[in-house]
Formats: sequence, C-alpha cells, structure tokens
Amino acid sequence: MEKADFFKSSFSIGEEEKGDEFQELLLALPQQRNRNGSTSLYLYQGFWCPSEATLKAIISFQRHFQAQETDLILASSPKSGTTWLKALAFMIVNRARCALNESPLLTTSPQELVPTIEFDLYMRSQCPNLEDLPCPRILSTHIPFASLPGSIKDSKCRIVYVCRNPFDQFVSYWHFLLHLPHENVEPLSLDESFELFCKGVHAFGPFWDHVSGFWKASLERPDKVLFFKYEDMKADIIFHIKRLAEFLGLPFSEEEGKKGVIEEISRLCSFETLKDLEVNKYGKQVYGTPNSAFFRKGKVGDWANHLTPAMAECLKKLIEGKFGASGLTFEMSC
Repeated sequence: MEKADFFKSSFSIGEEEKGDEFQELLLALPQQRNRNGSTSLYLYQGFWCPSEATLKAIISFQRHFQAQETDLILASSPKSGTTWLKALAFMIVNRARCALNESPLLTTSPQELVPTIEFDLYMRSQCPNLEDLPCPRILSTHIPFASLPGSIKDSKCRIVYVCRNPFDQFVSYWHFLLHLPHENVEPLSLDESFELFCKGVHAFGPFWDHVSGFWKASLERPDKVLFFKYEDMKADIIFHIKRLAEFLGLPFSEEEGKKGVIEEISRLCSFETLKDLEVNKYGKQVYGTPNSAFFRKGKVGDWANHLTPAMAECLKKLIEGKFGASGLTFEMSC
C-alpha cells in the first residue's frame, strides 16, 4: 500500500471507553488552560500534554510501539521546522522510488506522508496497524526524548531532531493555534501565552527541557540522534541535506551531485514551493486544521514584529540561564 493511500484510508476515530485507571491519572495530574483556549494541558512525565486525547494516545504509544531498526523518527517542538524536515526526509529516503517531478509531495501534504505518532496514529487507534507502512517507516513526534518508548531509545533506529530559536518558535506556534478549531472559546492573547511560555507551560514544554533532552542525547550518541537547528538549515540547506542523507546511510552519489539532485530536493522542499502547492493552499487535515496553517512565513527573526523589547529581554535572560552551561546557542535573526 502506498504511503499517501495508507493515511487517507478510513480509521475509527470514535470516542473509546475510558478506563478507571486513565480517569484516576487525569484527576491526579496538574492542569493548565491550553493556549488555544479550548482544552486543558496535563503535566505528564515532566512535560505538558496538550489535551486529554493526546495524553491517551501518548500512553498507548509508550505501551505498545515496537521500533524497527530501520525506523526514522523525526522529533521537534511544535512549529520548529517540523514540516520542512518531514519533506526533506521523505524526499531523501524515497528519491530512488520515483522521479522528483512525480513526487507524492506535489499532491500530498508532508503531514500525511510523515504522520505524527501522537496525533495521526495513536489518537485514531490505541493499537494502530503499522505493518502496512513502507519501509523504512518515517514517523514524527513532539514527545520529549525522556518519554520516548524504550524500544526507540534502545534500538538502532535513528532520530533526527530540529529545534528553532524560542522567540520564533513561540510566535509561530501562537499563530498556528489561531487556526485550530476553538469551539467558540477565545484563544489566549499573545501576552497571556508569552507569560505561560516563560513558565514552561505550553504543549510538550518546557521548551528548554525539550531541546536539552535531545541535545544531550545527540552529544552522547551522535550515531543515534542527529541535532539540527532551523536557523542553520536556512543559512545552508544544501550542506544540511547532505548531512541528513549521510546520517540516514543514504549519501548522495557523485552522479546525483552532477545531476543536481540535491539542489532539486532543496527547491522542491523549500518553504516557497510547498506553500504554493494546491494541496497546501486548500487541503485540510482530518482533525480540521487547514494545511495552509503549517506555512506562515518561515523566516528567522519575525518574532521582532510581535514581541516588545521588554518581552524579548525577559526571554533572552531566561534562555541564557537555561542553556548557559550546555554549549547550545540560538541565532535570533537573519
């Protein structure tokens, strides 16, 4: 079964009976209002889970997922370059299967081609059948490294993580949430959302814990975890496409280099190209989010158009305190 067809097939998404164990867990977990205004955040295993349904999906994933050694897991905080990474990884892995001008990416959203584990798979079914997925399976997640199933961390499957500077990540995610169904509930304002972000209260946050977990893992096991920074990718995408292909064990041949395959993948997966495709202009995800919501500006430094100098200074000091000893730094502008 082709990957695009697999994710367009019918799933049973109906509400399942909630067991006493899960209900007891919900009651025991700290809660906060989500930034979209319509759901609660639950503090689970040290990170904020964005809804009750997502929490249930994550627990099922942790209990049941069995990694294959050929699996590729793409990880990130929301709105950190996830869609771009999905497109690049899909094209690199599948470049020998079809001509670039006939790529499924031209007619299918990267969100469908590379499903998000906790939203597209385990939220639809507690035990989804993943055997029909083409090998190697390319999957995406926002779950922190520490909360990934042991079968992922202990296997030889590879993890690629992309992070974005917290200024742009915060602004991009705030805009994204405005496109989600709100059930007549007003989303939090930018100021309210910023205050929560600085407290670490946001989907899959705190930001610093999420990034630090994968950063540390990439230093300890560089053969297992590849760490990208969105800003570095924007500065030299050709270099990072080559780096990603080599990490996946699929380096470009000399002949591919001469034919301009790397440059063509870069062009096809660029923000501008993807944003202008019909499927990403007018298509929707099964949960109602328009595909266009995944393509706003994609620029480095756009945060300066939204955050006040006082907000920027506050976040700068916070991030310096959280990452000062880690060796990890962020580029805040072009």
